[in-house]
Amino acid sequence: MSNYLLHDENSAPEQAQETLKQVKEKYGFIPNLMAVMAASPALLKAYATIGKIFEETSFSDTEKQLLLLEVSHENSCDYCVAAHSSIAKMLKIPDPIIVALRDGYPLSDPRLEALRQFVRAVVKSRGYATETEVKAFLDVGYTRAQVLDVLVGVGMKTLSNYTNHITDTPLDTAFQPQVWKKAS
Repeated sequence: MSNYLLHDENSAPEQAQETLKQVKEKYGFIPNLMAVMAASPALLKAYATIGKIFEETSFSDTEKQLLLLEVSHENSCDYCVAAHSSIAKMLKIPDPIIVALRDGYPLSDPRLEALRQFVRAVVKSRGYATETEVKAFLDVGYTRAQVLDVLVGVGMKTLSNYTNHITDTPLDTAFQPQVWKKAS
């Protein structure tokens, strides 16, 4: 059980209140992840800032959610897989893609599968992707800039995945329909 409070824009440390207000305006509620992160205004601000920067990458919405789901799957983050499955559904990403990512299966689209494989390699190797792995990613049409943009998403999700592991963040009601546990 978590010993971390779920802060709102009134109970959070003063330095985190404005960020939580912005989160609430953007999403209509404060996700429990960010409510927990508010205990460290620096962590909350870092996560929100990297999230905004990740949105600026050239990846499509489907590619962004694929990347975030794959990192969360590899890091066994129940909270983030459920949250990003919910977001992917809201963005009308096809169910077969979401199911494959949640279950760890290959994707039928070669380009998306190359992205999934590259993200997986980066996470598993802790950034030591091989020349062969980078080449496979580039060979389907991704760019050298996108190799580095993957790191933005991996960094963002690593912050949230590790936060959830340490704090045992409770899953929001909004994400309950997509509850997830990694298969052994």
